[in-house]
Amino acid sequence: MEKETIQNPAMMNTAGTAVTGKHRTGRKDNVRYIAVTGVLSAIAFLLMLIEIPVPMLIPSFVKFDFSDLPALIGAFAMGPVCGILIELIKNLLHVFISGSFGVGELCNFMLGAVFAGVAGAVYGKNKTKKRAVIGSIAGAVSMALFSVPSNYFITYPFYYQFMPEETILAMYQAIIPSMKSILQSLLVFNMPFTFVKGMIDVLVTFLIYKKVSPLLHGRN
Repeated sequence: MEKETIQNPAMMNTAGTAVTGKHRTGRKDNVRYIAVTGVLSAIAFLLMLIEIPVPMLIPSFVKFDFSDLPALIGAFAMGPVCGILIELIKNLLHVFISGSFGVGELCNFMLGAVFAGVAGAVYGKNKTKKRAVIGSIAGAVSMALFSVPSNYFITYPFYYQFMPEETILAMYQAIIPSMKSILQSLLVFNMPFTFVKGMIDVLVTFLIYKKVSPLLHGRN
């Protein structure tokens, strides 16, 4: 004799509703993730076009911009992968209007990915203000340290195809005559500059994050 199984319609409805609701929530979260990543990538791309020279502090071909700011915000709001994706999309868009043949964008992506990735990963483990501060500083330090080998082995060798190494070194020597090599110049100029650039992005992020966070998470 077969055992009869009696199904409770109420239980089925409750379970079905829960599964459906979870599916809808997950799909909504995915859509928001994509939307936030896209919007912040577009903002980062636009900010990348606004380059600010810093005369007397660093050679004119190295400029300041706020394009890593949206990536840091995205990393805090949506996780480190979001920040890295923003850096990737921003630089892919910039390739089409630059004359660096993708080399400058590659270096920019690597530095920005290290910055946003480290900051977002540290913050994501325990989302407190203290962890945000620690993650931000760790990200800025990591980016500054990574700027030396990335420039020395990738970016500058490419520049040498169009501008002799001696000419580039002379631009550093015009600021500090005691510079003896490109590597020394990167350590003295580019590394501190990259760290300060990152920390300015961090400061701005801390000033505006509470205002933009509800919008990014759909709680406005």
